[in-house]
Amino acid sequence: MTRIVITGAAGRMGSLIMRLIHASHDLKIAAALEKPGHPAIGRDAGEIAGIGRIGVPVGTFSEKTLKSCSVIVDFSHPESTMEFLEGAKRKKIPLVIGTTGMSDAQKKRIKDASKIIPIVMSPNMSLGVNLMFKIVGDTSRALKDGYDIEIVEAHHRMKKDAPSGTALRLAESVAAALKRNLKKDAVYQRKGNIGERKPSEIGIQVIRAGDIVGDHTVLFGGPGERLEITHRATSREAFARGALSAARWILKQRPALYNMSHVLGLASQ
Repeated sequence: MTRIVITGAAGRMGSLIMRLIHASHDLKIAAALEKPGHPAIGRDAGEIAGIGRIGVPVGTFSEKTLKSCSVIVDFSHPESTMEFLEGAKRKKIPLVIGTTGMSDAQKKRIKDASKIIPIVMSPNMSLGVNLMFKIVGDTSRALKDGYDIEIVEAHHRMKKDAPSGTALRLAESVAAALKRNLKKDAVYQRKGNIGERKPSEIGIQVIRAGDIVGDHTVLFGGPGERLEITHRATSREAFARGALSAARWILKQRPALYNMSHVLGLASQ
């Protein structure tokens, strides 16, 4: 039985992951964690997830919470992820990270930790989106520099980081395919008399509204035509199922930093 620690347990993703674990035959909730002071602390995790009492109270992180666990699945906040990362390193526990909004320094800490423990980190764990990463890279290489590229993402009004991790990963796919410098060529906002669009720009635009689960479009605009590649998430279940697939997969891996392309067999992208 694979025993999973869920971080961000009272959030929408954490609660959904707990429901899927409860319905499975090979997974078990080892611990459910939230940040200190969260109103869910002390409550039964099953009640929060809507599956009835399971005898696992929501708690805060300590190394005792990692006792006898197989893997940590993290959907929390970057600062909390860093705390879990250090505990996972010390206890040699694999880690699946779905948290987005990491700084470059935090990403470096994760990469360094992956020399000690296996880590899967992905801004989006759905099969469709990970295929989209590959398709967008292939399309960029095929069209080369003759098309303007814009990325538009839309999420619910409660999402805190912008652009989304998925939008940034799409931009990275474009930049890698076209050998562009994303830090130099990314354009995140346009306003006023901005002049003519530079051919090397990779536009990344953001919408926040209502309860949108997650929409991502990459637009290739060329002479006399426009190509759009779009993924729309209609529920979070695709992300949650992907995270649990990663949790099962990572148990057999050596220390390294992986993404969902490895889990899904698309690592050639």
